[in-house]
Amino acid sequence: MIPVALSPGHPLTDGRTDRSPLVQALRAGTTGNRPEITPVWFMRQAGRSLPEYRAAREGVSMLDSCLRPDLASEITLQPVRRHGVDAGIFFSDIVVPLRLAGVEVDIAPGVGPVMGQAYRTRDDVARLVETELTEESLAPIREAVALTVDALGTTPLIGFAGAPFTLAAYLVEGRPSRDHLAARALLRGDPETWQRLVDWAADLTGTFLRAQVQAGASAAQLFDSWAGSLSLADYAAGAAPASTRALTHVADLDVPVVHFGTGTGHLLPAMRDAVTAAGVRDVAVGVDYRTPLDDAARLLADGHAPVPVQGNIDPALLAAPWDVLEAHVRDVVRRGRTAPGHVVNLGHGVPPDTDPDVLTRVVGLVHALGADWTGQDDAHEEATRR
Repeated sequence: MIPVALSPGHPLTDGRTDRSPLVQALRAGTTGNRPEITPVWFMRQAGRSLPEYRAAREGVSMLDSCLRPDLASEITLQPVRRHGVDAGIFFSDIVVPLRLAGVEVDIAPGVGPVMGQAYRTRDDVARLVETELTEESLAPIREAVALTVDALGTTPLIGFAGAPFTLAAYLVEGRPSRDHLAARALLRGDPETWQRLVDWAADLTGTFLRAQVQAGASAAQLFDSWAGSLSLADYAAGAAPASTRALTHVADLDVPVVHFGTGTGHLLPAMRDAVTAAGVRDVAVGVDYRTPLDDAARLLADGHAPVPVQGNIDPALLAAPWDVLEAHVRDVVRRGRTAPGHVVNLGHGVPPDTDPDVLTRVVGLVHALGADWTGQDDAHEEATRR
């Protein structure tokens, strides 16, 4: 079925990416068909680990890099060329839609997103929600995606947006926070104001994500950096409904959606349900490095149709000796076979000091293992050596 909201020239409707390993893996929960190779890409694959990235961004701020279509496209393409990964991830930042809506925000080197002010009172939030995205403000995003998709050919592009809870947490705290105490206090102490804030954030980030998909992205990822700071009860009450609201903006486009958070092992089924509640058909859940993939797959399948998983190589092991990393990658791929589909990724982002050649080598290993590899051959070889 061709989604009516996508143009005839979209990569999913004209046949360029609908049979790609990434799209097949993300849709395996509904189709039952695994791709011939296990797809792999890396969060933060476009970034400081690449010398070409540092050269391209020299003298240009992070947010300006995201909003220059030619530069954002080039940065998105760099790791696809270098590593041979199975997808590009649109080069952006979760606070880009805030900037596009006119909110005062910058990314301070060594710190992260810093707001012009913290939004902690009812009046603060009332003023904030008067801002919105417009077609004009989204024009550089659409242009960057279109440039990138044209260059990628049969390799899919993944659209990227931050989840409403994480956006709201940045706004309430005013800057990165370890525990998000002010955000959690507002969530529980003034639920009406909190709800108004996350609903606004949901529509903002959902509109941002929809623009990327309509311009050519073949999948979407909603990234909830800070949801792991919440209890299951607080997530269910104060975060999940907003994620659902955000994803209703792309549900009619019929693209697969990955929902990922860090420190969210206790929230995985709730994160899955937040996506399905939006009406998204093809759902995958990203798993960070703390939870083994087979444990995550069992948790996600308990009383529910199983869904594909994404993850979850420990980023720290990218700096370990190759034999240690290789054994870990093989273990991740083996555990990922317990889910209907598996997209190999890190359990968070690429550390900036990572040797790019290591990432290229990981891609080669994952592709060489094949979609049918279960680790039994390795176990046999090990037993023989003994």
